[in-house]
Amino acid sequence: MIEILKAILFGIIEGITEWLPVSSTGHIILLDQFVKLNVSQDFYDLFEIVIQLGAILAVIVLFFHKLNPFSPTKTVEQKKDTWQLWFKVVAAVIPSAVLGILIDDPLDTFLRETALLGTNLNTIVVAAALILYGIAFIAVEKRSKQDNFRIREVGQIDYKTALLIGAFQCLSIIPGTSRSGATILGAILLGVSRSAGAEFSFFLAIPTMLGASALKLLKFLMEGMSATSEEIMVLIVGCVVSFAVSLLVIKGLMEYVRKHSFSVFGIYRIVLGIAVLAYFLLL
Repeated sequence: MIEILKAILFGIIEGITEWLPVSSTGHIILLDQFVKLNVSQDFYDLFEIVIQLGAILAVIVLFFHKLNPFSPTKTVEQKKDTWQLWFKVVAAVIPSAVLGILIDDPLDTFLRETALLGTNLNTIVVAAALILYGIAFIAVEKRSKQDNFRIREVGQIDYKTALLIGAFQCLSIIPGTSRSGATILGAILLGVSRSAGAEFSFFLAIPTMLGASALKLLKFLMEGMSATSEEIMVLIVGCVVSFAVSLLVIKGLMEYVRKHSFSVFGIYRIVLGIAVLAYFLLL
């Protein structure tokens, strides 16, 4: 029962932070410093990636009509536009997919070695990234005016802009950066409105996170690893909770960005990053 409660907590944190530009991976790494799941290290490496599947499902449910090119209520032109949107999302995911495949193993090895050494390097990297991108959000928002956005709807994003947004997503390979934060920040810099940038970031998460989860699961199985029934239950609970929480967070965020900037998230990142650095450096 204790492990189920821990899984619920991980699911809540994942569901909140996956879509806000505050780094879900960074928060999960920080949470793991204080709340340890009683699972094998190999399974935990799988858990922290696959738990994102619940969050992905929330996007699919909320935007199902918009993302469905086979909807009988859509005109031929609308179906064509939906296919175009998917092609742009696929184009955008190429840079991070190539980078992810190339450095997945070296990154896993590095994170494991630092954990075995008992260092706080991972935590320091997360804190530094939180602060750096927090400053970046505040700086970008100060120079971005709503009237200056050349792209106001997600359907107006062209292939070049989609590919560049996908390139920004590569920055999220560094723990603490935030996948949604990097893509939204990149979109704003490219002249995409906050709401259109956030929406495209949600759509980009579908193939990105499905691919990352599939790659991690494939490696887990190919290396002959297995999971206990308790570990599988922990994963299921984490996914279900992250799905439920994500439904609320995505709705709330889309409503928020229509009227407000992302500066508040920049401030949050800076405060959290400083607090994390102070805590672990003073240990």
